[in-house]
Amino acid sequence: MQTPSSSLLCRWGRGAVAAGLLACAVAAQALTPAQVKGIAAGDTDARIVELNKAVAQGDASLNAFVQAMLDDAVKVAGDKVLIVRDEKATDAATGAAATLPDDAEDVVNNNRMRGALEAAMSGLKLFSADKAVRNDAIGDMLKQSLEEAQLPLIEKAYAAETDPALKERLDRMRATILISSSDRGKRLAAAQALAASGQSTVKSLLQERLQPGAETDPEVRAALMKAVSNIEGKLAWGERLGVIFTGISLGSILLLVALGLAITYGLMGVINMAHGELMMIGAYATYLVQGLFKAYLPGLFDLYILAAIPASFLLSALVGAGLERSVIRWLYGRPLETLLATWGISLVLQQAVRSIFGAQNVLVENPTWLSGGFEVMSNLTLPFNRLVIIAFAGLVLLGVSLLIAKTRLGLFVRGVTQNRKMAACMGVNTARVDTYAFALGSGIAGLAGCALSQVGNVGPDLGQGYIVDSFMVVVLGGVGQLAGTVYAAMGLGVLNKLLEGWQGAVLAKIMVLVFIVIFIQKRPQGIFAMKGRSAEA
Repeated sequence: MQTPSSSLLCRWGRGAVAAGLLACAVAAQALTPAQVKGIAAGDTDARIVELNKAVAQGDASLNAFVQAMLDDAVKVAGDKVLIVRDEKATDAATGAAATLPDDAEDVVNNNRMRGALEAAMSGLKLFSADKAVRNDAIGDMLKQSLEEAQLPLIEKAYAAETDPALKERLDRMRATILISSSDRGKRLAAAQALAASGQSTVKSLLQERLQPGAETDPEVRAALMKAVSNIEGKLAWGERLGVIFTGISLGSILLLVALGLAITYGLMGVINMAHGELMMIGAYATYLVQGLFKAYLPGLFDLYILAAIPASFLLSALVGAGLERSVIRWLYGRPLETLLATWGISLVLQQAVRSIFGAQNVLVENPTWLSGGFEVMSNLTLPFNRLVIIAFAGLVLLGVSLLIAKTRLGLFVRGVTQNRKMAACMGVNTARVDTYAFALGSGIAGLAGCALSQVGNVGPDLGQGYIVDSFMVVVLGGVGQLAGTVYAAMGLGVLNKLLEGWQGAVLAKIMVLVFIVIFIQKRPQGIFAMKGRSAEA
């Protein structure tokens, strides 16, 4: 009796033997002079048929010959086909050295023939031992025009393929070719097979077959219409999920921007219009760290973002602490003066950055591990940088929550927030707590700038696009309430993207603002009301 593990080993062994036999068969075959001449000369249709036959047979020397054809390095002299490189000629069939005759003619490849040659190069990779190479080969072939002459190659690759996912893709590729077959049964089977696809290109192919005169059989047309409907349903789900993901991504950025503001505004009641510029400082700190890694640690460049995170926090926190001790501390309890003063500070910081770095945006590169994305559906790819930012926002939220709930500084911050005078009577240095809290909020703004540098441009005006939204998040969530900030940021992010898809970006902003105004009219304290003696008085 076989155990599951022994059965798996047997299957693996059979697959290895089959792969070995296929490799031996491929190595044993070589192009014949007739095949070489048929691929290099004659009518384009006949050349493509001969090429696809050679690819399906797995000729060992075909790869080099096809590459030479693509490089325009092939000449025909009578019955011989020669590959000419560096003024040296070799026989394309045997590989032996040859003399280049004076009357040798260049092989001319039109666009259709070049497409077939490129498809052949991809087709040869379908039998690679590396799964990644086979996957890339299938992707390359799907981008090209598939023809029925390639069907033997695809069927052979399908029979040899052991990976279920790649086998399914090959089956759909086969169905894509058969959808135009002259055989009604093949067309019907192909339409039913393609119904499981979620590719927009497959949808376009099926719609072409539904054009007047393209498909006359009623049953096949009905199968085509059903397949189009199924694909449209999957694509619609991809678009919906994409909007939700984009909304969550925007919400995570708003959360990072508003988290620091929730602390400073909730604790001191300071309307800090320079909060966006503190975020900008964090982004420029990331740019400076990137430059240092490029100059002194180029081999560790992909890790620069790990050093940029604490650097952006510390630089923004130091600037914020300096602003609080020099300007803001004298303006507590005077909201209008605080607003005007911080607005002036924001202009000063913008001009300082322009003087140091210039008015143009600076380039912040993504590390290689933040480039690319995870393909969920054919029309839904989740970028790695945005996935990391969502996770980063969650980690920052967790850190701030633990700091506020579990540390001595957090205890003082909560005490001053709930009742400043009582905290002072109990010996709490409220001025120092204000500085620490303002520095903390500024540092979190710097972290937001570091995150934003990975998804957008970094320039002097970076913070201007987020300051209003961050205030809306804080007010909607409830002043000084971290939980409310999370709900408000995610809610506004998703709502904004849903409305953008419906009414456009400008009207979406207006509708969100109207919603917030109505909400605040009905519930002035926000989603979560702040509890405490001062709040209950």
